[in-house]
Order: sequence, then structure tokens, then C-alpha cells
Amino acid sequence: MRATRSLPLALTMTFALTACGGSALSGDGGDGGGDDGSVKIALLVPQSGVYAPLGKDMEAGFRLFLEENEDQLGGKDVELTVVDEGAGPEDGVPAGTKLAQDDSVDAVVGVVNSATALGLTDAFDEAKKPLIIANAGADSITGEESSKYVWRTSFSNGEVGGAIGKHVAEEVGDGKVYLVGPDYAAGEEFLAGFKKSFEGAGGQVAGTQMTPFGKTTNFQPYLQKVRNAKPKAVFAFYAGSEAVTFVKQYDKLGLHDEIPFYGTGFLTEGGALKAQGKSAEGIFTSLHYSSALDNETNTDFVAAYEEGNEVPPTTYSVQAYDAGQVLDGALEEGTSGDDIVAGLKDTGEIDSPRGPWSFSDNQGPDQTYYLRKVEQQDGAWTNAVEDELTQPSS
Repeated sequence: MRATRSLPLALTMTFALTACGGSALSGDGGDGGGDDGSVKIALLVPQSGVYAPLGKDMEAGFRLFLEENEDQLGGKDVELTVVDEGAGPEDGVPAGTKLAQDDSVDAVVGVVNSATALGLTDAFDEAKKPLIIANAGADSITGEESSKYVWRTSFSNGEVGGAIGKHVAEEVGDGKVYLVGPDYAAGEEFLAGFKKSFEGAGGQVAGTQMTPFGKTTNFQPYLQKVRNAKPKAVFAFYAGSEAVTFVKQYDKLGLHDEIPFYGTGFLTEGGALKAQGKSAEGIFTSLHYSSALDNETNTDFVAAYEEGNEVPPTTYSVQAYDAGQVLDGALEEGTSGDDIVAGLKDTGEIDSPRGPWSFSDNQGPDQTYYLRKVEQQDGAWTNAVEDELTQPSS
């Protein structure tokens, strides 16, 4: 893997970009990049629906890496196609399947939704085409339902929750912790990961509530049950608009003054934290990135990203940026699916804004998780890094 290049002063797109949308590709076949001088990459991210902000961050991160590298990956000119993943698997699976079957595309990067990622595994396995997951966190993507053609530069749900479990157990001592999250697969995995490491470190659970996913706007009845249980702390997973609503209502009920609040980093990430503002102050979370990380690579990355986007980068931005990093090395092997996979297997340590990481045997990142605390710095709310967390065993 080549070292990170010097960073540009601005993000000016100079590489080829075809039309966006699910029908962006002609599907007329071909032999991938066609020659050693070019490669075709599809970025499959939400451009519509509830996850569109995540897709925007991922696209910005991937484009930044290309801009830094003179619009090349593995020394080959990049032709990039951006395709809308949509809001869920009903949109994302057909769009992704079309990309898997299109011989003109050499590799695909992106995918926010875990159900979409799981629904695409067979298609990419059959096509022998690499899919680099830059967000979706379902544990089984690089676990029991994995394919040698599906890799991940993001996280697994259980690890994010599990990373903070031991720390919380140490903080609460013989007290109990109440768990809250949305009632769907990801919510269950985040809470299960936390519970496993928390109880493994001697922690005790006061109770668990799973709220209707995507339907709950009034969390007060659930929060009252939390208050009545008198736990020593609360652990929660929410993301997007639900995270904003939950955090604001937690604060409005005065629970911040009574019960320390822990969660996964998605609770206070990106636009969610901006919308939460002061109501998120003091929340502790676990995640593998913060724009406040103090390392040289991240300092340069944040400066370049803010120059081009006028907002700080998020975890979603870094995950896509690092997808560019791993493809840069892998494509030196060639543009066929098996060549790229061979290159991914040979990927060494990545010099990432999140800190150095490398692929595990499960084809996902072996990375550091951080304990973050919401604080106001220079007039803006941020996830200040408090410490490194012990990574849970796979």
C-alpha cells in the first residue's frame, strides 16, 4: 500500500462522472477496465431517502481520496459512476445487482443499509466482483454469510457496542445499566454486543426496551420506565432523526442530571450532533473515528475535507476514504475480480485518519475504538476523544 499523498487545497472533481441514479449504467457488457490504464468504479450510496446525508458524506470521502491521487487508483485512471442506493433493500438490492452483473464495472464501493448488503452478497459472489462495504454493519456480512468478494472498511455492529461494555462496567461498579434501542436487526446487534462485553466484565443489566423502529417520536413513556428502574447508567443505540429525538427528550426530562448516558457513536455523529446541540453535552460514546482525533493523518484529512465541504468529516466519510485507500493498493494487481481480491488480501497496515488499521481474517477492519465525550470546542459541539477502548474479541 502506497503512503498517503499530500492533500489538496480544495475538492475539485476532475475525473469522469457518469449520470447518477439506478439506471446510470448501460449494461452493455465489456471487459471491465478494458486495459491497464483505466478502471471503472461504481459508488452505491443513498442519494435519496432518510440515509441521503450518509451517502453525501461517503461520496465526499471517496472523492477526496481520488482528488489526492490525481484521479487514479492503482496507477489507473478512474471512471466513477454514482448510483442511488435509495432508502432500503427494495431499492438498493436491484441497483446493486445490476452493478454486479454489469461487466463494465470492475468494483463497487458503498452500501449504507445492512439488509441491502446482505441481499447483494450472492450476486457479487456469483459475478466474482469485489464489493467494498463502506458502512453497513451487520455482523454476518463478514461473518457466517461472507463471500471472498465482499470486504468491509467500516465496522461490525456488535464490535461498536462491545467496545464500550467493559468501560461502562468499571464505571458503574455494582450498579445496573438500562439498555434502550430500536426494534430491528441492527439495534439488537448493537445492544447484544454491549451486553456481552458488559456482563463479561461483571456488569448487571437493569432492563431492556426495544422501541418501534422508524415510528417512535415520543420516547417519554420509555424514558419514564428507565427513570423508574433507577439504573446507575443508560446505554443506547439510535441513529439519524431517532437519535436527535431520543437525546433531546432524554435531556428535556432532566435525566442527564440523574443518570449518566452512554451509547454507540452513531448517536451523536455528524448532522445528529449538530441538531442535538447542548442536549447531547456529556454523552459518552464508542466509535472508531472522531474528527477530533489527534494524529497527523487526521489533522491533514480534516483540513482538506473542510476546505472542500465546509463541514467536518464524519465516520461515514472516513470509511469511504479508506475504501479508496485499499482499492489503490489492490488494483495494482489488476482489474479482474480475482486480481483485486488477491490485492485486498495483501493489504498491509492502512495509514488512516482513524488511526492505523488492517484487515482481519474476516475481511473487515481490525481497528481501534475510542471513548468519545460530547463537548463544546471553539464554539462547536464535537466528540472529544477521551481514551482508547479495548476492542472486543471477534
